[in-house]
Amino acid sequence: MVFDPHKPLIAQSDRSVLLEVDNPSYEEARDRLALFAELIKSPEHIHTYRITPLSIWNAAASGVSLEAILSTLRDFSKFDIPSNLIADIEDFLSRYGKLWFEAEGDGITLHCSDPFLMEELRHHRRVSPFLVDRGVKNSFHVDRRHRGDLKQVLIKIGYPVKDLAGYTEGDPLSLSLAENLPDGHPFRLRNYQEQSAAAFHLGGRVEGGSGVIVLPCGAGKTVVGLAVMNLLQTSTLILATNIVALRQWREEILEKTTLTSDQIAEYSGERKEFAPVTIATYQIVVYRKEKEGPFPHFHLFDARNWGLIIYDEVHLLPAPVFRATAEIQGKRRLGLTATLVREDGHEDDVFSLIGPKRFDVPWKELEQKGWIAAAQCHEIRLPLENSSRLDYAISGSRAKFRIASENSLKMTLVEELLEKHCDDQILIIGQYLKQLHEIARKFGFPLITGQTVNSRREELFEQFREGQIHCLIVSKVANFAIDLPDANVAIQVSGTFGSRQEEAQRLGRILRPKSHGRSAHFYTLVTKESVEQEFSTKRQLFLTEQGYSYEIVDRKDSFPASFPPIHSVPGR
Repeated sequence: MVFDPHKPLIAQSDRSVLLEVDNPSYEEARDRLALFAELIKSPEHIHTYRITPLSIWNAAASGVSLEAILSTLRDFSKFDIPSNLIADIEDFLSRYGKLWFEAEGDGITLHCSDPFLMEELRHHRRVSPFLVDRGVKNSFHVDRRHRGDLKQVLIKIGYPVKDLAGYTEGDPLSLSLAENLPDGHPFRLRNYQEQSAAAFHLGGRVEGGSGVIVLPCGAGKTVVGLAVMNLLQTSTLILATNIVALRQWREEILEKTTLTSDQIAEYSGERKEFAPVTIATYQIVVYRKEKEGPFPHFHLFDARNWGLIIYDEVHLLPAPVFRATAEIQGKRRLGLTATLVREDGHEDDVFSLIGPKRFDVPWKELEQKGWIAAAQCHEIRLPLENSSRLDYAISGSRAKFRIASENSLKMTLVEELLEKHCDDQILIIGQYLKQLHEIARKFGFPLITGQTVNSRREELFEQFREGQIHCLIVSKVANFAIDLPDANVAIQVSGTFGSRQEEAQRLGRILRPKSHGRSAHFYTLVTKESVEQEFSTKRQLFLTEQGYSYEIVDRKDSFPASFPPIHSVPGR
């Protein structure tokens, strides 16, 4: 057995990969490993990744080869790579492309390169109902209506379909990207935005036309959507997370393309209109009067001859929308997101129904080039307030989390951070409304929650952008799709259990490049030795993957004036 103690990786037969943080090659190994493996634990010294079928299929779809994967493991592994791990990777990779769709008349043909797999599919109880055997070697006929349903079933049994059946063109829509912004500055796509759009489009070939672009918050994912619209020149349906995001899409389209206001419509709880470009909210799409009743707004997907559907923040796509998406596989579909992680485990549905990952770029790489702001992450741990200790001790895990999250001693830290950053633009973000209302009463800053009417939200966001107010308190409604370019400090007083996607979204609120050039600061206030600290560790996984370090600060009962760090290492 070969052993090289200077290398940072240990690849194991259970498909886990251990990465040593305190190693000169850590950063290079991390960036190459992230292309095909998922980070699952990130304590101080050893990070644990796992290689899964889906992580390999996403890598394959974005152009990562078997040799690139194996060379990463060989270049950085202390020991020989286990032979069964190599076999597993080869097996997973070979499954991508073993099955593929091609258009055939009014239907679709499912081709298979493996005759034994053909027999397995012919007799599989979940697959066979979708197949019509016409006696043609190594292929089945499939009704177009079942294109999405079959893709969903096949990926769940371990065989993703490469969809080459093509797309309907949709109604033509003439547009071009603007040459100048309203303020007179020239408008140009950044190189990674151009590359993202090209990776999705693939020159109009059937190999492209569906998939997910993964870029940090603040990197201009909306602009990528506009670039794709420009390439396709077709009527487009855009699904956004909420009305504020919907109207930001509208403003971006009007600013950065030649489309006019009469060519853009809003379909939401407030207005229900259609135009060549229609922007809808997820809330209206999944609305129904009764829990088991029909979805009356699913007709959106057939309301016009769409040539493109854009799913903004696709990691938040409500599960019922997958049902509608399964029925419209003939439409080109673009997913935009900062993270492929979903808390509901539907990553395979995103892969099969929206499409595989087409383009990804590490956050730190964009930071180094100045496209997103440099960010410093701080986790401040403090003891639980004495009067809550008994309640905490006798409570269940969910109640424990809330008690720790609403720790009243956090109020002192908020006050200190507000003083420390008195010249900055600050967002205070939390999960629990009672806690946020208390902060608003104490400091007198405006609060935005799900109950705040949209006109008031937009008014407050605009006042914040213009510097009329320097601090906003926001509930989780502001986790995503809020354009506040000068926000450079976020104070997270409570979060959603172990949500990695939420951590990514909240940091993203302060990552837009700053006109004043200052760094961004992301503070998380955590009750130490509590379940909140355990969940905080899970939330940080995504940011660790992207190369961010957390400064861990332990606050004692005395609350000293400064924040002395205990240590500062990637992830902890």
